[in-house]
Amino acid sequence: MQKTLKEIAKLIGGEVVGEDNVVITGVSGIKEASSGDITFLANPKYFPLIDKTRAAAIITSKDVTVSSKPIIRTENPSLAFIKVVESFSAYEVIHPKGIHKTAIIGNNVSLGSAVALGPYAVIGDNASIGDNSVIYSNSFIGHDTKIGKNCLVYPNVSVRERILIGNRVIIHSGAVIGSDGFGYINIEGKYHKIPQIGTVEIGDDVEIGANTCIDRARFDKTIIAKGTKIDNLVHLAHNVIVGENTIIVAQAGISGSTVIGKNVTIAGQAGLVGHITIGDGAVLAAQAGITKSVPANTIVSGYPARQHDKAKQVNACVQNLPKLYETIDGLKKKIAELENKLKD
Repeated sequence: MQKTLKEIAKLIGGEVVGEDNVVITGVSGIKEASSGDITFLANPKYFPLIDKTRAAAIITSKDVTVSSKPIIRTENPSLAFIKVVESFSAYEVIHPKGIHKTAIIGNNVSLGSAVALGPYAVIGDNASIGDNSVIYSNSFIGHDTKIGKNCLVYPNVSVRERILIGNRVIIHSGAVIGSDGFGYINIEGKYHKIPQIGTVEIGDDVEIGANTCIDRARFDKTIIAKGTKIDNLVHLAHNVIVGENTIIVAQAGISGSTVIGKNVTIAGQAGLVGHITIGDGAVLAAQAGITKSVPANTIVSGYPARQHDKAKQVNACVQNLPKLYETIDGLKKKIAELENKLKD
């Protein structure tokens, strides 16, 4: 497949600066690009690569006005590049179609139009699955669970009983939705399980990564609001509430009854204690240890997590501890020498 820059600019609503008849035959990252590729540049720190990349053309922001090669200026280079990649991609995932003969379907199950069930998929009693949803092989959908339209459940996913899942939700392999919350009481040295009788509610357009676990609530609901994207190997405990369009990156752990606002970013391996609130637009940096609530639109990092600027100052001081130790040791020796001279 090939397109001219003029055709690509029309596709993404951009403005060509330079020759618009350049022929593009592929797409690639700015460092990996070769002759004939189009790439993109969204982060200003990579601006020096404009003159170094081997790409034939670059999709950039409106801020870029001069380049040694043709560019397409857009409002959002990242989003524009996604459209270009999709237009060039010959890669297509072929999802299962129809109901496989080995699928096990319980009583009073409601299946919408064009639902697909892969080999050995299990659908519990009174469950419902909306139009055009696909349940891959070996996945389990518990009784009384409702899955919306155009959902995609990959192999070996477990969705327990009485779970509510919206439309256009993607759940990757190995994820477990609605496992029991971790609740015990210690009586005379023995742990007794606290029943976890709540549910999980997942909004529209949520994506859940491989081997992620979302626990059911103790009594009410664990909620993942619409538009949220969760990476692989994330754990969300019972009664957690996650606001709309939040990003949670791999290996993050969120303790019970924590409330997370809208448009929050939780980076990899961040850990949150329970019963705190994370405000809208907050950013929790990688490996941050969140021990108390975080205000809206605040960036925190470190352990225990502090405002990022303060955390950087603390870290800088820690890095200087060896020099500080040497200085203090030297001062102690000088003081000792002076004291000996005074005694003499």
